Amino acid sequence: MFAVADTEKLVADGIITPLQAKEITNRARDAMITLAVNSVLCLGILAATAGFILWLANPVAVALLGSLMLAGGIAILARGANMVRMFGNAASLIGAGLLLGGGTVELLMNFEHSAGWIMTAVGAITTALSALALTRKSAAAGFVIGAILLMGVGLHLFGLGFLFYQFDLFGAVKAGFFLYAFAVIAGAGWFTDVRLITALSIVPFAQALDTGTEYFHAAYVFYSPEPVLSILQLSALIALCLWIAARRPGQVARHAGILAILAFIVANMSALVGSLWGNTVGETIWGPEYSDFSGTDGQSDFEQYQAAQEAFRDMSLHISANVFSVLWAIALVAIVFWAAHRNKRGLFNAAMTFGAIHAYTQFFESFADEPLAYVIGGLAAIPLAWGMWRLNATMLAKSHPLADRPI
Repeated sequence: MFAVADTEKLVADGIITPLQAKEITNRARDAMITLAVNSVLCLGILAATAGFILWLANPVAVALLGSLMLAGGIAILARGANMVRMFGNAASLIGAGLLLGGGTVELLMNFEHSAGWIMTAVGAITTALSALALTRKSAAAGFVIGAILLMGVGLHLFGLGFLFYQFDLFGAVKAGFFLYAFAVIAGAGWFTDVRLITALSIVPFAQALDTGTEYFHAAYVFYSPEPVLSILQLSALIALCLWIAARRPGQVARHAGILAILAFIVANMSALVGSLWGNTVGETIWGPEYSDFSGTDGQSDFEQYQAAQEAFRDMSLHISANVFSVLWAIALVAIVFWAAHRNKRGLFNAAMTFGAIHAYTQFFESFADEPLAYVIGGLAAIPLAWGMWRLNATMLAKSHPLADRPI
């Protein structure tokens, strides 16, 4: 378990020795440096690979350079010392990226009709062969093989998505593709033990209900057309991840934990949308669509569509923006207390952050001209905080008789 602790205070209290405190500090610093080095290395590899493909702009030249760099990188890893291993990793991955990336560009530009099928198949084969190689514990090239496996996953899913785009497949088939992509990416992240990849799997999972982002000039937009259903979907994933993490310590728990945090963040973003606009549950999924009303008079079609929308809303569950705001605030308070009590720092930090976002948003959007709302909310928070404090003291007293201390 990762825990926050003041090593200087622990030394002063006689719980650990100065030497142990120094070791804890050194390990924490080493973990941060390793993360920084790997981040810079991966970004450099991606930039160099894309740059070579665009600069050379010739499939033969890209394939030749990729083959030479891949062979040279493998030679360095096989015979080189640890001092130059990083250069071997970089050369190997740039070479593999040139072969796969250059081949993808060539397929899309000159063989569009068969590109999707080929990318899907080649990506699946690359992933399978890399996974087989990783099970053999090849210490010399484990980092490279894992990265190539992730390239294969990306190529496979890109090819499959390209096929869906070509055949204009939407609805339940589209949702199924996104759920499949979620499972594949999360599985690849767990298999290679790269939590960043596991975290990225939340993107297709959310897109199964069309929750996503869009970029416009000088604006980056998050949208959630079905906030209630998205929150329920993501809450189920959070509960599943926490359940798995509690029963499978180690690597599985780490990946389940990061996925739970990302799901919690997206769920809160969906709640923010609901708190601003409200939600008629299911309106964009099984409600009327404008394309259903086809006729000769465009104005008449629109009026029929509006009438069908109103009829659907009258028959469906609607949660207003104000009700959404109150429910979201209550949920955040409960999660803050639970996460603090269970030492779930990621969920605690995310809940506190969204609590501040919620308060800021509602102040300007909903309650800026209603001071009585702040009086009621502020006075209600005081006994709520007292109740949380007493409940925590009661829980701790069961496991430690000296835990009930005054503030």
